[in-house]
Formats: sequence, structure tokens, C-alpha cells
Amino acid sequence: MQYRTVPKTGDRLSLLGGFGGAMRLPMKGGHAIDEERATVLIHAAFDAGVNYIDTAVPYHMGASEAFVGRALAGKYRERVKVATKLPPWTTHSRNDMDRTLSAQCSRLQTRSIDYYLLHSLDRNNWDTLLDLGGVMDFLDTAEATGRIKNAGFSFHGDPETFREIVDARDWTFCQIQYNILDEEHQAGTAGLRYAAKNDLAVVVMEPSGGGMLANAVPPAAEASYAAAVVQRSPAAHALRWVMNHPEVTVVLSGMNDEGHLAENLQTARETTPHILSPDEEIMMATARDAWRQAMQVPCTGCGYCMPCPYGVNIPECFNLWNNHSLRYRGGAPKSSMQSASEGRWGMLPETPGSARPAGNV
Repeated sequence: MQYRTVPKTGDRLSLLGGFGGAMRLPMKGGHAIDEERATVLIHAAFDAGVNYIDTAVPYHMGASEAFVGRALAGKYRERVKVATKLPPWTTHSRNDMDRTLSAQCSRLQTRSIDYYLLHSLDRNNWDTLLDLGGVMDFLDTAEATGRIKNAGFSFHGDPETFREIVDARDWTFCQIQYNILDEEHQAGTAGLRYAAKNDLAVVVMEPSGGGMLANAVPPAAEASYAAAVVQRSPAAHALRWVMNHPEVTVVLSGMNDEGHLAENLQTARETTPHILSPDEEIMMATARDAWRQAMQVPCTGCGYCMPCPYGVNIPECFNLWNNHSLRYRGGAPKSSMQSASEGRWGMLPETPGSARPAGNV
């Protein structure tokens, strides 16, 4: 396992991070975490050198944090850094911040959160927290008392807001959505470099676009991959492209079976900064262009747009629209599109992050 250094603390974090927010774990019956299988999978990752796991209040309909707490109990808690988040949409006062953190420590069975994020910031969520007042005092006090060790934020907004948030505090780290389709989307490459310039560790979520880059491959991208000197899966190509960036500290992958874990561990072992050759850079640019031509909406299926006040399953609608476009404009095989559509959404997400795409995401 490769490890990269957090600039402001010297922490050595595994390049491959745990389970895409622990929001896409193996499921049982379509509604509950398959705890036995998920625990085996998570422990196998830890035993292979993964030392960072990310969770949050709403994931898996509120069950993720408590499950991660049980999975970390015992020998793993001292070896693994745990990250969780303050949800702006349920935070209405300064006291709410303290109550949320106390509840999270209880669910995670720990006295201190290693990496604590303001969750899913964009213009609206950032303004909401600022208007409440006290969020910076909350973070300062929690760090001073040891309840959190490192403060950061996750981001799903525009580039200008990203730079404003980076400049607002002496953060230790940030978490951004980044993959071959996101070079100019949300924080993008410019945001990645701006964070690194300010000595923030960067944790990357959605490295394969919520599974789209792994499971629904347009023919032009398939042809480009087939011509590569070393044959890899689409998921490995997507992960390798992100890990190639020296500014990236940790890459979160939503692994939900043993094959995904084994492949991603191998990719993390062999992908060093700037490892992509000029031919590989061209290959990935060709693949990127193929997806951009075929896709209609850059949706990763995170579920942060839910719940819809009109009861519309927004991510599933986008998923079906993208799959239709890939099938008829991109020429993807019908069978693969059917499996992606049928397997990606098992339930209507009621809270942000409760959606559960299948596959190596």
C-alpha cells in the first residue's frame, strides 16, 4: 500500500481510502447493511494497509456510523483514521453542532474523530452555517478539547465558493469529487491545485463517477482501453488516473465486493504520482471525450439532491437518461445498460447519501 503525507500534520494516510463514505456497502434484502459480509470486507482492507475510512450521519439511512463503530472496535481503532461529517441540513444552532458531534462519537465508539468535515458544502450550505454563527468556534473548540483532531470540509459547489472556503480557515484537509469527467466541474483540477497550494490534504470521492466510469463504457472508450499496452478494467483506469495526481492524498472507492477490493488495492500499490505515460494520458482523454459525448447529466448517484419535495427519484431519472443516451448515442450494449439500471438503485433515497449505486464506484 502506498501512503501519502498530510502536509500540516505529517499523518501518513493510505492512498486507497475506505469504501466511498461507507455509503455503498454490501446490502442484505435491499434495505440493510449486510454486516457480516461488510465487516469481513472492511477488515480485509485494513489488514491490507488501508488506514482511512469515511462515513457520515445519513449514509445507509443513518446506519453507517454505528456500523463503522462496530467494525473498528478493538485492534482496528488504533490503526485506522476515521472521518465523519457535520450535516448542515440538520444543523440549526451552535448547540446542534455539539450534540451532533457527541452522538457521532457515541455511535463510532470513540472519544475523538480523526478527520471531521463540514458536509457537502456549496454556496447555500456554506452560507447557512455562516449565518448560524459559531461554526468556526465549534471547530476550534472541538480541536482544542480533542474531540476532533483535524477539521476539513467536503465540497459539491462552484469554483469560486471553493476558493472562498479554503481561504476562510486554516483547514487540514478537504474532500472533493474528482474523476476524468470533473476536471472543470465543481472544484475541478484548479481547485485540487489550489487546495494543495494551501497545504491542504485532498481526499477524493467519486473517482469513477459513482460507478458510471466502471460500468457503462461507450465503445470509443472501450476501443481506447483495448489499445493500451497493459490491459486493465475501466474501474482501474479511472482510479489510476486520479491517483496519478500528486496533489491527491486519499482516494475513496465504494468497494462492495471482494473483487473490487483486490483490484483497487493492486491499483493503489502500483500507481505513483506522474506514472501515466503520454500515450496513457491520450487514452484517458479519448475515454473522457467519449463519456462526455454520450452522457446527459454528470450525476454520480450520491443522493444529495434528495428528498425531492415532489417525490421524484432524481438520481434514478438521471441514471436512466444517461443509460439511454449511452445505449443509443454511445452504442453501449443493451444488456450492460439494463444491469446498470437494475442494480444501481435499490431504494428511493430519502436523505442525502442514502442512495446506493452498485459496483466499483
